[in-house]
Amino acid sequence: MNGPWHAGEIALQATLGAVERMDDIGRKVIRDHMPDQHRDFFAQLPFAVFGSVDAEGRPWATLRAGEEGFMHAPDPQRLQLRLPAQHDDPAQAGLRDGAAVGMLGIELHTRRRNRLNGRLRALGDELFEIAVVESFGNCPKYIHQRDYRFERTPGEPSGLPPRRLPHLDALARDLIGRSGTFFVATYSSEGGEMRVDVSHRGGAPGFVQISSTGSLLVPDYEGNRFFATLGNILLNARAGLVFPDFESGGLLQMSGSARVVVDGLERHWEFQPQQIVWREDALPLRWALLAK
Repeated sequence: MNGPWHAGEIALQATLGAVERMDDIGRKVIRDHMPDQHRDFFAQLPFAVFGSVDAEGRPWATLRAGEEGFMHAPDPQRLQLRLPAQHDDPAQAGLRDGAAVGMLGIELHTRRRNRLNGRLRALGDELFEIAVVESFGNCPKYIHQRDYRFERTPGEPSGLPPRRLPHLDALARDLIGRSGTFFVATYSSEGGEMRVDVSHRGGAPGFVQISSTGSLLVPDYEGNRFFATLGNILLNARAGLVFPDFESGGLLQMSGSARVVVDGLERHWEFQPQQIVWREDALPLRWALLAK
Protein backbone atom coordinates (compact mmCIF):
# COMPACT_ATOMS: atom_id res chain seq x y z
CA MET A 1 0.00 0.00 0.00
CA ASN A 2 1.31 3.43 -0.90
CA GLY A 3 -1.05 5.23 1.49
CA PRO A 4 -2.40 4.53 4.97
CA TRP A 5 -5.54 2.73 3.71
CA HIS A 6 -6.21 -0.23 1.46
CA ALA A 7 -8.82 -0.44 -1.31
CA GLY A 8 -11.61 -1.71 0.94
CA GLU A 9 -11.20 1.05 3.49
CA ILE A 10 -11.02 3.69 0.76
CA ALA A 11 -14.20 2.36 -0.89
CA LEU A 12 -16.17 2.87 2.32
CA GLN A 13 -14.61 6.24 3.04
CA ALA A 14 -15.73 7.24 -0.49
CA THR A 15 -19.38 6.60 0.41
CA LEU A 16 -19.05 9.46 2.92
CA GLY A 17 -17.02 11.72 0.63
CA ALA A 18 -14.14 11.51 3.08
CA VAL A 19 -11.30 9.98 1.04
CA GLU A 20 -9.00 13.01 0.95
CA ARG A 21 -9.64 13.94 4.57
CA MET A 22 -9.06 10.37 5.78
CA ASP A 23 -5.87 10.10 3.72
CA ASP A 24 -4.53 13.14 5.54
CA ILE A 25 -5.67 11.84 8.95
CA GLY A 26 -4.34 8.35 8.28
CA ARG A 27 -0.86 9.60 7.46
CA LYS A 28 -0.79 11.32 10.85
CA VAL A 29 -2.26 8.64 13.12
CA ILE A 30 -1.31 5.27 11.56
CA ARG A 31 2.22 4.67 12.80
CA ASP A 32 4.84 1.97 12.26
CA HIS A 33 5.78 2.19 15.94
CA MET A 34 4.19 2.55 19.36
CA PRO A 35 4.24 5.97 21.00
CA ASP A 36 5.43 5.93 24.62
CA GLN A 37 1.86 6.39 25.84
CA HIS A 38 0.82 3.13 24.16
CA ARG A 39 3.87 1.30 25.46
CA ASP A 40 3.01 2.29 29.03
CA PHE A 41 -0.66 1.48 28.47
CA PHE A 42 -0.09 -2.08 27.22
CA ALA A 43 2.20 -2.84 30.18
CA GLN A 44 -0.58 -2.14 32.72
CA LEU A 45 -3.28 -4.35 31.18
CA PRO A 46 -4.52 -7.66 32.67
CA PHE A 47 -5.74 -8.94 29.31
CA ALA A 48 -5.66 -8.21 25.58
CA VAL A 49 -7.66 -9.22 22.52
CA PHE A 50 -5.95 -11.04 19.66
CA GLY A 51 -6.92 -11.81 16.09
CA SER A 52 -5.30 -14.67 14.18
CA VAL A 53 -5.83 -16.77 11.06
CA ASP A 54 -5.69 -20.57 11.02
CA ALA A 55 -4.25 -22.83 8.31
CA GLU A 56 -7.60 -22.91 6.46
CA GLY A 57 -7.71 -19.11 6.27
CA ARG A 58 -10.34 -18.77 9.01
CA PRO A 59 -9.97 -15.70 11.24
CA TRP A 60 -10.49 -16.09 14.98
CA ALA A 61 -10.69 -13.60 17.83
CA THR A 62 -9.73 -14.43 21.40
CA LEU A 63 -8.89 -12.90 24.78
CA ARG A 64 -5.75 -13.76 26.72
CA ALA A 65 -5.09 -12.71 30.32
CA GLY A 66 -2.07 -12.27 32.53
CA GLU A 67 -0.86 -10.38 35.57
CA GLU A 68 -0.17 -6.73 34.89
CA GLY A 69 3.15 -6.61 33.05
CA PHE A 70 2.59 -9.79 31.00
CA MET A 71 3.04 -7.44 28.04
CA HIS A 72 5.77 -4.83 27.75
CA ALA A 73 7.45 -2.88 24.97
CA PRO A 74 11.26 -2.77 25.22
CA ASP A 75 11.29 -0.29 22.34
CA PRO A 76 8.71 1.38 20.03
CA GLN A 77 8.93 -1.38 17.41
CA ARG A 78 8.37 -4.45 19.61
CA LEU A 79 5.73 -5.61 22.06
CA GLN A 80 6.87 -8.61 24.09
CA LEU A 81 4.35 -10.83 25.88
CA ARG A 82 3.87 -14.10 27.67
CA LEU A 83 1.58 -16.16 25.47
CA PRO A 84 1.33 -19.75 26.76
CA ALA A 85 -0.29 -22.14 24.30
CA GLN A 86 -3.98 -22.85 24.91
CA HIS A 87 -4.80 -25.80 22.70
CA ASP A 88 -8.54 -25.58 23.38
CA ASP A 89 -8.56 -22.07 21.85
CA PRO A 90 -9.37 -22.14 18.11
CA ALA A 91 -7.28 -18.98 17.69
CA GLN A 92 -4.19 -20.84 18.89
CA ALA A 93 -3.38 -22.24 15.43
CA GLY A 94 -2.72 -18.71 14.17
CA LEU A 95 -0.70 -17.58 17.18
CA ARG A 96 2.54 -19.07 15.89
CA ASP A 97 6.02 -17.94 14.99
CA GLY A 98 6.01 -15.78 11.86
CA ALA A 99 2.22 -15.32 11.72
CA ALA A 100 0.46 -12.02 11.11
CA VAL A 101 -1.66 -11.06 14.12
CA GLY A 102 -3.85 -8.22 15.33
CA MET A 103 -3.89 -7.03 18.93
CA LEU A 104 -6.24 -4.71 20.79
CA GLY A 105 -5.37 -3.38 24.20
CA ILE A 106 -8.53 -2.23 25.97
CA GLU A 107 -9.01 -1.05 29.54
CA LEU A 108 -12.69 -1.33 30.29
CA HIS A 109 -12.74 0.65 33.54
CA THR A 110 -11.16 3.71 31.84
CA ARG A 111 -12.62 3.07 28.36
CA ARG A 112 -9.17 3.44 26.75
CA ARG A 113 -8.15 1.31 23.78
CA ASN A 114 -5.21 1.13 21.37
CA ARG A 115 -4.57 -1.18 18.42
CA LEU A 116 -1.43 -2.86 17.16
CA ASN A 117 -1.10 -5.06 14.08
CA GLY A 118 2.10 -6.88 13.19
CA ARG A 119 3.94 -10.16 12.96
CA LEU A 120 4.50 -12.64 15.79
CA ARG A 121 7.97 -13.90 16.63
CA ALA A 122 8.74 -16.73 19.05
CA LEU A 123 11.45 -15.93 21.58
CA GLY A 124 11.22 -19.18 23.54
CA ASP A 125 9.74 -20.35 26.85
CA GLU A 126 6.23 -19.07 26.02
CA LEU A 127 7.67 -15.63 25.27
CA PHE A 128 6.75 -13.91 22.01
CA GLU A 129 7.01 -10.48 20.52
CA ILE A 130 4.93 -8.63 17.97
CA ALA A 131 6.96 -6.66 15.46
CA VAL A 132 4.87 -3.55 14.82
CA VAL A 133 3.47 -2.92 11.33
CA GLU A 134 0.61 -0.60 12.30
CA SER A 135 -0.11 1.17 15.58
CA PHE A 136 -2.99 3.54 16.25
CA GLY A 137 -5.41 4.69 18.92
CA ASN A 138 -9.19 4.50 19.09
CA CYS A 139 -11.80 6.69 20.79
CA PRO A 140 -13.77 5.46 23.84
CA LYS A 141 -17.13 5.33 22.03
CA TYR A 142 -19.47 2.43 22.84
CA ILE A 143 -17.24 0.95 25.57
CA HIS A 144 -19.16 -0.07 28.69
CA GLN A 145 -17.19 0.61 31.86
CA ARG A 146 -16.36 -2.51 33.85
CA ASP A 147 -13.98 -3.23 36.68
CA TYR A 148 -12.20 -6.58 36.94
CA ARG A 149 -10.90 -9.11 39.40
CA PHE A 150 -8.96 -12.36 39.02
CA GLU A 151 -10.99 -15.47 39.86
CA ARG A 152 -7.92 -17.71 39.62
CA THR A 153 -4.24 -17.43 38.80
CA PRO A 154 -3.58 -16.62 35.11
CA GLY A 155 -2.29 -19.69 33.32
CA GLU A 156 -4.18 -22.07 35.60
CA PRO A 157 -6.51 -24.04 33.31
CA SER A 158 -10.21 -24.24 34.06
CA GLY A 159 -10.26 -27.99 33.39
CA LEU A 160 -13.47 -27.63 31.38
CA PRO A 161 -13.31 -28.89 27.78
CA PRO A 162 -14.48 -26.68 24.89
CA ARG A 163 -17.74 -27.50 23.11
CA ARG A 164 -18.03 -27.26 19.35
CA LEU A 165 -21.56 -26.31 18.38
CA PRO A 166 -23.22 -27.23 15.07
CA HIS A 167 -25.34 -24.08 15.34
CA LEU A 168 -26.18 -21.33 17.80
CA ASP A 169 -27.82 -23.10 20.73
CA ALA A 170 -29.96 -21.52 23.45
CA LEU A 171 -26.95 -20.58 25.59
CA ALA A 172 -25.17 -18.90 22.66
CA ARG A 173 -28.30 -17.04 21.61
CA ASP A 174 -28.86 -15.84 25.16
CA LEU A 175 -25.29 -14.53 25.45
CA ILE A 176 -25.47 -12.70 22.10
CA GLY A 177 -28.91 -11.33 22.96
CA ARG A 178 -27.75 -9.70 26.19
CA SER A 179 -24.27 -8.66 25.07
CA GLY A 180 -23.28 -5.05 24.63
CA THR A 181 -19.71 -5.95 23.64
CA PHE A 182 -17.93 -8.29 21.27
CA PHE A 183 -14.65 -8.33 19.36
CA VAL A 184 -14.08 -9.10 15.68
CA ALA A 185 -11.00 -10.30 13.78
CA THR A 186 -10.61 -9.72 10.03
CA TYR A 187 -7.73 -9.65 7.59
CA SER A 188 -6.66 -8.56 4.13
CA SER A 189 -3.91 -9.75 1.82
CA GLU A 190 -3.62 -6.78 -0.51
CA GLY A 191 -0.24 -6.81 -2.24
CA GLY A 192 0.39 -10.37 -1.06
CA GLU A 193 1.06 -9.35 2.57
CA MET A 194 -1.44 -10.54 5.16
CA ARG A 195 -2.53 -7.94 7.70
CA VAL A 196 -4.74 -9.04 10.58
CA ASP A 197 -6.86 -6.67 12.61
CA VAL A 198 -9.02 -7.12 15.69
CA SER A 199 -11.46 -4.50 16.93
CA HIS A 200 -14.12 -3.76 19.54
CA ARG A 201 -17.83 -3.48 18.82
CA GLY A 202 -20.25 -2.13 21.39
CA GLY A 203 -23.78 -0.86 21.78
CA ALA A 204 -26.85 -1.26 23.92
CA PRO A 205 -27.38 -4.85 25.11
CA GLY A 206 -29.00 -6.73 22.27
CA PHE A 207 -27.57 -4.48 19.54
CA VAL A 208 -26.59 -7.63 17.62
CA GLN A 209 -29.63 -9.32 16.09
CA ILE A 210 -29.91 -12.98 15.12
CA SER A 211 -31.84 -13.64 11.90
CA SER A 212 -34.14 -16.57 11.20
CA THR A 213 -31.27 -18.24 9.29
CA GLY A 214 -28.88 -17.96 12.24
CA SER A 215 -26.82 -15.11 10.81
CA LEU A 216 -25.85 -12.13 12.95
CA LEU A 217 -26.87 -8.61 11.89
CA VAL A 218 -24.55 -5.91 13.22
CA PRO A 219 -25.14 -2.15 12.86
CA ASP A 220 -22.11 -0.03 12.01
CA TYR A 221 -22.31 3.01 14.24
CA GLU A 222 -20.62 6.30 13.44
CA GLY A 223 -16.98 6.14 14.44
CA ASN A 224 -13.53 7.25 13.36
CA ARG A 225 -14.15 6.36 9.69
CA PHE A 226 -11.08 4.15 9.55
CA PHE A 227 -13.28 1.23 8.37
CA ALA A 228 -10.50 -1.28 9.14
CA THR A 229 -12.98 -4.08 9.91
CA LEU A 230 -15.52 -3.40 7.19
CA GLY A 231 -12.82 -2.61 4.66
CA ASN A 232 -11.22 -5.99 5.31
CA ILE A 233 -14.59 -7.69 4.90
CA LEU A 234 -15.08 -5.98 1.52
CA LEU A 235 -11.79 -7.47 0.30
CA ASN A 236 -12.03 -10.81 2.11
CA ALA A 237 -15.52 -11.87 3.16
CA ARG A 238 -14.50 -13.60 6.40
CA ALA A 239 -14.58 -12.68 10.07
CA GLY A 240 -14.00 -14.17 13.49
CA LEU A 241 -16.10 -13.05 16.46
CA VAL A 242 -15.74 -13.54 20.20
CA PHE A 243 -18.48 -12.71 22.72
CA PRO A 244 -17.11 -12.69 26.28
CA ASP A 245 -19.39 -13.56 29.17
CA PHE A 246 -18.00 -11.01 31.61
CA GLU A 247 -19.70 -12.59 34.61
CA SER A 248 -18.56 -16.20 34.07
CA GLY A 249 -15.32 -15.84 32.08
CA GLY A 250 -16.75 -17.86 29.20
CA LEU A 251 -15.93 -17.15 25.56
CA LEU A 252 -18.20 -17.76 22.58
CA GLN A 253 -15.91 -17.87 19.53
CA MET A 254 -17.08 -18.07 15.94
CA SER A 255 -15.52 -17.97 12.49
CA GLY A 256 -17.49 -17.62 9.27
CA SER A 257 -18.44 -15.54 6.27
CA ALA A 258 -19.33 -11.85 6.36
CA ARG A 259 -20.66 -9.19 4.03
CA VAL A 260 -21.10 -5.43 4.21
CA VAL A 261 -24.40 -3.78 3.30
CA VAL A 262 -24.30 -0.07 2.40
CA ASP A 263 -27.58 1.82 2.07
CA GLY A 264 -26.76 5.46 1.41
CA LEU A 265 -25.01 6.76 4.50
CA GLU A 266 -26.19 3.79 6.60
CA ARG A 267 -24.18 0.60 6.93
CA HIS A 268 -24.52 -2.75 8.60
CA TRP A 269 -22.86 -6.10 8.18
CA GLU A 270 -23.98 -9.68 8.31
CA PHE A 271 -22.05 -12.61 9.73
CA GLN A 272 -22.85 -16.27 9.08
CA PRO A 273 -21.10 -18.55 11.61
CA GLN A 274 -19.52 -21.67 10.14
CA GLN A 275 -17.44 -22.77 13.14
CA ILE A 276 -18.69 -22.18 16.69
CA VAL A 277 -16.82 -22.95 19.92
CA TRP A 278 -18.04 -22.35 23.48
CA ARG A 279 -15.30 -22.30 26.12
CA GLU A 280 -16.79 -22.22 29.58
CA ASP A 281 -14.65 -20.46 32.21
CA ALA A 282 -11.98 -19.78 29.57
CA LEU A 283 -10.72 -16.65 31.32
CA PRO A 284 -9.43 -16.22 34.88
CA LEU A 285 -11.02 -12.75 34.97
CA ARG A 286 -14.47 -11.58 36.00
CA TRP A 287 -15.92 -8.12 35.35
CA ALA A 288 -18.61 -6.05 37.05
CA LEU A 289 -20.45 -3.32 35.19
CA LEU A 290 -19.81 0.09 36.73
CA ALA A 291 -22.73 2.39 37.45
CA LYS A 292 -23.15 5.24 35.00
